[in-house]
Amino acid sequence: MDGLTSAALSGAFRGEWGRVVAFLIRMTGDWDLAEECAQHAVARAVERWPRDGVPANPGAWLTTTARNRALNVLRHRGTEAAALPDLAARAAAREAAAGDADADPFPDERLRLIFTCCHPALPLEGRVALTLRTLAGLTTAEIARAFLVSETAMAQRLVRTKRKIRAAAIPYRVPPAHLLAERTGGVLGVLYLLFTEGYAATAGPVTLRPDLCAEAIHLARMLTRLMPDEPEALGLLALLLLQHSRRAARTDQAGDLVALYDQDRTRWDRADIADGLTLLDTALAHGSPGPYQTQAAIAACHALAPDAAATDWARIAALYARLIDLEPTPVVRLNHAVAVAMAEGPAAGLRLLDELAGSPQLAGYHLFPATRADLLRRLDRHPEAAVAYRQALAQARTDPERRYLARRLTESLESSPRA
Repeated sequence: MDGLTSAALSGAFRGEWGRVVAFLIRMTGDWDLAEECAQHAVARAVERWPRDGVPANPGAWLTTTARNRALNVLRHRGTEAAALPDLAARAAAREAAAGDADADPFPDERLRLIFTCCHPALPLEGRVALTLRTLAGLTTAEIARAFLVSETAMAQRLVRTKRKIRAAAIPYRVPPAHLLAERTGGVLGVLYLLFTEGYAATAGPVTLRPDLCAEAIHLARMLTRLMPDEPEALGLLALLLLQHSRRAARTDQAGDLVALYDQDRTRWDRADIADGLTLLDTALAHGSPGPYQTQAAIAACHALAPDAAATDWARIAALYARLIDLEPTPVVRLNHAVAVAMAEGPAAGLRLLDELAGSPQLAGYHLFPATRADLLRRLDRHPEAAVAYRQALAQARTDPERRYLARRLTESLESSPRA
């Protein structure tokens, strides 16, 4: 497969997977069949596109191929053959309405998928995990790493969640206005983790997946249209835009990571920053700051600093302390330690890290030893820093992160006193 075909297939998978699966779930009501048929369509594309050329509309090609596969599978299931005329009619109606934006104020199938996955009858972890699997096409292993659990445990969680949807006959739809509030937390969590996977991928040859970030931002915008007075929805969109504004500066021409302190801020997207700050002000005006608004306020501190040295780390540390009250997770405490280290010195941050050393949730989380290594390096404790860098290097799962940590390890070894 040549490079252009491979890029087209990769782009179609990233951009269209969620749409294809969401369409098939609505059409068939069968979550496993939807994933199976979407995978079949991708496999057919791998087989045919190098030979026949990339279609003019790759997304439509994948959707049609997956739909035909689903209809064939159902046709061969004798017990479901009677449903075929209805399925075909629904599919035709869906296609006829596709070009009419006024037919549905929220025509994106993916929004229905998110709200279905986030039904309150489902456990919160299952809601988020299932949506990441079906909407973004993340593998079970990727989702497991995002949740800091084993792949086996995550696979079991996904199976249980799908069974619950079938058993409870949970409808595939955006709920009416009076039921939106009870789903808000799960939906926001889905969008945040979707963005996070794009902002800092859990594994693979690249760290950044801008397509996932753009997908999360698109869906977050749709959510704010659906819930314009929900401050946390506004706060989440503000956070995503402020974080995404740095995308052009986060890697160099070789694809290697550039630390926040060293980024060229002239490459930050000022339109995204302005949009994010406006949304944050609107959210905070409601007077009920939650976790996403607080994280957006932290991102705003970076966005408003003219250069790295002018960053208000004391304010960032205070905001992280507030975030701990809202979400007392080890990862939030880790970020608080980093902020304290920048505001008060590496020794102060290291003391906070020592309090987290036994946390089971941070076992295997490479950013913990990487942070510890950085603070030890700044304290000129280079032999200890080298040990921590080796630990982080062993746990890192993306190539750019490994290269970054390998460079830091080399620097620490070169700075260590000779025996």
